[in-house]
Amino acid sequence: MSAVSYLESIVVGALQGVSELFPVSSLGHSVLLPALVGGSWGRDLSIGKDSPYLAVLVAMHVATAIALILFFRRDWVRIVTGLWTSIRRREVRTADQRLAWLLILATIPVGIAGLLLESLLRDVLGKPVPSAIFLALNGGVLYAAEKFSRKPKTEVSRVAREEETIDFSAEDTMVLRAVTVEEATDLRLSKLSVKEAVLIGSAQILALLPGISRSGITMVAGLRRGLDHEDAARFAWLLATPVILAAGALKMPTLFTPENKPSLGPALVGSVVAFVASYISVRFLTKYFETRTLTPFAIYCAVAGIGSLVFFGVSGAA
Repeated sequence: MSAVSYLESIVVGALQGVSELFPVSSLGHSVLLPALVGGSWGRDLSIGKDSPYLAVLVAMHVATAIALILFFRRDWVRIVTGLWTSIRRREVRTADQRLAWLLILATIPVGIAGLLLESLLRDVLGKPVPSAIFLALNGGVLYAAEKFSRKPKTEVSRVAREEETIDFSAEDTMVLRAVTVEEATDLRLSKLSVKEAVLIGSAQILALLPGISRSGITMVAGLRRGLDHEDAARFAWLLATPVILAAGALKMPTLFTPENKPSLGPALVGSVVAFVASYISVRFLTKYFETRTLTPFAIYCAVAGIGSLVFFGVSGAA
């Protein structure tokens, strides 16, 4: 197979950084882009067991995970510290300790499924037509989540946040440490039950299907369990970080095989682009989901998926 060029790696890196965090499926786009462009892109960017393109994608995924760690660095410091103190003291008392264990338990199902099914599903379904079908289905799932999720639950959540505010105006002067928005969000997430957290985390298994978004399907599961958009998105990204990082680290050695040596330079450049795109994306989306919904992404996925199917039907591409 041909080595990935610098131009291809830059375009794919930008696409990976955006589509991994936006609820639109990075794997689906990674399959559809070369098929739609065709020519040398179709040859160079072909996903297969020993494909240089697959090795480059692995590096870009690691870059995305690093961007998430950097953006949520304060959260991860608290979570890791909470895990350490929980193990050392053999207790689960604080919100940080509980959230750390919820993330671990919620990650186990997708970790096992990834080891057992990822290669099989990628080889069988990692083709343009199945990817386009699943992308359209992803749009349908996102739309259904907005249409049929328990909307009053979101309003209750907002009211509850207001009621959690304590008025100290009539009390003697007190010196209190300010609680950040991130800490307040993590406190709410730590109140999820183990069953709820595992169910939300298990939704990531569906993202093994090319075209189904990891962040999107996890958000849908969070919305169904009563989280609002902001908290569902935050939990989805916290859950995705160790999964993406572990999968990338496991497969990174394939990038350094002799046959992939020509793609090392493009992989590095593409990873830098993916890192920047991921950081900008998560920064934008954290603000976006404070007040907005999944509906625009649902429409995009449906249009892109159906449009791709029409294109492949007309052109005869598979």
